Amino acid sequence: MENLDAYTSKAIELLMTYGPKLILAIIVLLIGLWVINKVVNLSSKMMEKRGIDPSLLHFLKSLANILLKALLLISVASMIGIETTSFVAMLGAAGLAVGLALQGTLANFAGGVLILFFKPYKVGDLIQAQGHLGHVKEIQVFVTILLTPENKTVIIPNGAISNGDITNYTTQGLIRVDLVMGISYAANIKAARTALMEVMTQHPKVLETPAPFVGVKELGNSSVNLAVRPYCNPEDYWAVYFDIYEQGKEALDAAGITIPFPQLDLYIKEKP
Repeated sequence: MENLDAYTSKAIELLMTYGPKLILAIIVLLIGLWVINKVVNLSSKMMEKRGIDPSLLHFLKSLANILLKALLLISVASMIGIETTSFVAMLGAAGLAVGLALQGTLANFAGGVLILFFKPYKVGDLIQAQGHLGHVKEIQVFVTILLTPENKTVIIPNGAISNGDITNYTTQGLIRVDLVMGISYAANIKAARTALMEVMTQHPKVLETPAPFVGVKELGNSSVNLAVRPYCNPEDYWAVYFDIYEQGKEALDAAGITIPFPQLDLYIKEKP
């Protein structure tokens, strides 16, 4: 009986000491969870109105939710009387260890966030990055997926792509196709220009504005090299590239203009 009385007295003492703190902590926990949900949902709606990318929006919402709830739990634990200093130190040490172990992954994650925020390219754009040319098929948090003209799928880490040079051929809404065609020195440059201009103006995928251009690019060793510059939509680049080369060759042939090729003249000297 004496032990029971002692235990009862101790329980009452603990209840009187920690009971109000526990009740207050529970009230703070419930109110805090309600406030966090309201704040996260309100922030999500504000970001939606500003046109934040859906994939980035979902990630930021989850990240904010986890961080705010972690801070709330630490605050509630300190209200009850639990020592949180060592707990916070352990979390910091664990975070540092994980960060060092996953620094490559974190760099890719940071690169993905920057790409989603600043949008140097978007899905469907034709870009060149890290030595690869292709249309952007998908932008994920850690990688960007390209589809090349050879129908190959290229997966590039976002850390590398965000820290390197990016050429976006779609941003301006049109692209210039740079071609070079050589004609012989004996050929009439004006006639060659007229033939090539006619090919470009009649091509259905070559834009009228900006107007196509033909001019002398350089005087080569065996040919006068002409710069042929049609403009087209980015998705029509390869069609225009191959068509103008083929049709340009046919037009020059029809105009009687030869395209020279390297030749070697060999002279045999007879012995006297």
